[in-house]
Amino acid sequence: MADPHPPRSGRLSEWLDHLSNLHPQTIALGLERVQAVLRHLATPLEAVVLTVGGTNGKGSTCAMLESTLRAAGLRVGLYTSPHLLTYNERVRVDAQPASDAELCEAFVAVEAARRGIALTYFEFGTLAAVWHFARHRVDVAILEVGLGGRLDAVNAFDADCAIVTSVDLDHTDYLGSTREAIAREKAGIFRAGKPAICGERDLPEIARDYARSLGTPLHQLGRDFDVAATATSWSYWSPWGHRSDLPLPALPGACQLGNAACCLAALDSLRSRLPVTEEAIRTGLARASLPGRFQVLGGRPQTILDVAHNPHAARALAANLAARPFAGRTIAVFAMLADKDIEEVAGTLSPLVDRWMAAGLGEPRGASAEELRRRLSGLPADAVSVYPGVELAYRRALALAGENDRILVFGSFHTVAAVLRLWVDERSE
Repeated sequence: MADPHPPRSGRLSEWLDHLSNLHPQTIALGLERVQAVLRHLATPLEAVVLTVGGTNGKGSTCAMLESTLRAAGLRVGLYTSPHLLTYNERVRVDAQPASDAELCEAFVAVEAARRGIALTYFEFGTLAAVWHFARHRVDVAILEVGLGGRLDAVNAFDADCAIVTSVDLDHTDYLGSTREAIAREKAGIFRAGKPAICGERDLPEIARDYARSLGTPLHQLGRDFDVAATATSWSYWSPWGHRSDLPLPALPGACQLGNAACCLAALDSLRSRLPVTEEAIRTGLARASLPGRFQVLGGRPQTILDVAHNPHAARALAANLAARPFAGRTIAVFAMLADKDIEEVAGTLSPLVDRWMAAGLGEPRGASAEELRRRLSGLPADAVSVYPGVELAYRRALALAGENDRILVFGSFHTVAAVLRLWVDERSE
C-alpha cells in the first residue's frame, strides 16, 4: 500500500480522511508501530498518566476522574473514544475539546514523526492526543483504552495507575472467547511496581496471577475496597481509609458506584502525587457528566439514550430501566453492529420493551434492519418494525408514542449519535 500524501489544507475533515487511509486494516493490534513513531515525537509527556480499560464503565470512570481532578485544581487531559458528534470530543484539556486547528497541528506533528510507518486511525489519533497534552503541559493525562489493553495503542504509554473497570465478553474476535482470555488482555496495561485498580468483583484468577508475576499492587473491588449505598448517599472503604455520606454520582445507574469507587481508589493510590481534597471528591462526583450513558432528553415522550452494545452493558441498562418504574409503554429504537451479540443484548432488554423499531446502520460493520429482524426472531412478529435508518425509526417512534410513553435508543454509539445529532439540530433551528 502506497503511503498517502498528507492533506495540503488545514481542514480537520481532510486529516481524518487521511488517517483512515494510512493502514489497510481498521483494527491492527500491536505496539511496535506506535512505539517506533513515539521515539521520533519531539514533545515528551511529563504528567501523571492513568490508563483506563475494561469491557464497560471506561467512559464513566474517565469522566469522574476528570471532574474530580479538575475540582482539585489540576490541569487535566482526557483522551476517549469513540466520539458521538465530533472527533474533537476525543481530546480534551480542562474539559474543553481540542479545536480543529489544535488537532490539525497535532496531526502534522505525528505525520512528520511517523516516517512512512502505516498507523491505524486509532494509533494516529492516540499519538496526536498525547502530543497535544504534552504541548498544554497537563498535570494529569487520562487515557481510555480502545480495545483490550495489552496490544492497544494506549499501552505504549506507561501508566502510573492502571484501571480495569470490568471484564466480560466483547470483541471476542480480537480478545478471545472466554472471560479468562479477555481478563489477561485487559491486565496487559498493568505496570511493575505501579498500582492497578480493578472494578470487576468476579475477576478471573489469570489477571491476579499476572499482577503477582509482574509485581503490580492490585486492588480489587469487593476484596481490597468496596462500597455501600443508601437511597441518598454512599460510603467507601479501602486500604487508604474510609469515606462516608458521599453524594451519589451524578451519572445515573447503580453500576456507577463501582466506577466511582475505582475513581477514588485510583486517586488514593496516587495521593502522594495528586493531592485531592474531600471537597474536590464531592464536587467532582456531583458534576461529572457523560453523554449517551442513560442520558434522559427533556420533553414528552421521554427519550433515553444509551450506547449499550454488549451483554454486560445490556444487563446494566435493564437494571437502570427496571429501577425507574414507568406507567406507559417502552418503545425501543434499536440498531447494532453485525458482529455484536445482537440476540443476547435484545433478549436481555425484551422483558422491558413493548415495541421494537429495528433500524439499519449506515456503517460498514452495521447490521441491516432486515438482519436485525431475522436475529430478533424470538420476539413476536407484530412487536418488531424495520426502518432503513435510525433517524427514520426515531421519528416513527415519536409519532407512535404517547406523552406517558418512553423511547429507548440503544445498541451502538452510532445509534445514539444519530438521535443526539437530530435532537441537537432541532433545538438549534
